[in-house]
Amino acid sequence: DGARLATAGDDGTVRLWDPVSGDHVASLTGHTGAVWSVAWSPDGARLATAGDDETVRLWDAVSGDQVASLTGHTGAVRSVAWSPDGARLATAGDDKTVRLWDAVSGAHVASVTGHTGAVWSVAWSPDGARLATAGDDETVRLWDPVSGAHVASLTGHTDWVRSVAWSPDGARLATGGDDETVRLWDPVSGAHVA
Repeated sequence: DGARLATAGDDGTVRLWDPVSGDHVASLTGHTGAVWSVAWSPDGARLATAGDDETVRLWDAVSGDQVASLTGHTGAVRSVAWSPDGARLATAGDDKTVRLWDAVSGAHVASVTGHTGAVWSVAWSPDGARLATAGDDETVRLWDPVSGAHVASLTGHTDWVRSVAWSPDGARLATGGDDETVRLWDPVSGAHVA
């Protein structure tokens, strides 16, 4: 709802802020290393965080209490994203995997493999039908989050791809990499469009 801003840092904390006044509202502590990613649940009731300590942690956004710790990655967890319906989480890490979790029970549902290096970013399509991932192997990959099937590889970056994001209508993907470029893609054809 835009009422709070969440930030993650190398000090192992997640901080909540009032975006209007700039006031610090709360600190969430529990990670034992740098926190790489933070994401609000679609209903704004929970936060998911991912860190160097190989965990994904879920927090009550009102009380600040940790409600779950998800383990299974073997290396830093670089990215976390909620499915549009809030039922699942996708996480990406240094262990070259993307993991899917039940957001209510915290159960590990599936692992998606195919990247040949660390996976830096994961994003759900707006309709929840696809996952996009970005990795050290200079590729962006598309997946079916139900079957775990690899749908497409988008190539063109010449260095690590650090970030991936869908357009609100799902018609485009934007990626950013260490090659100092931002690229736009058609996720249906896999064509590089800009």
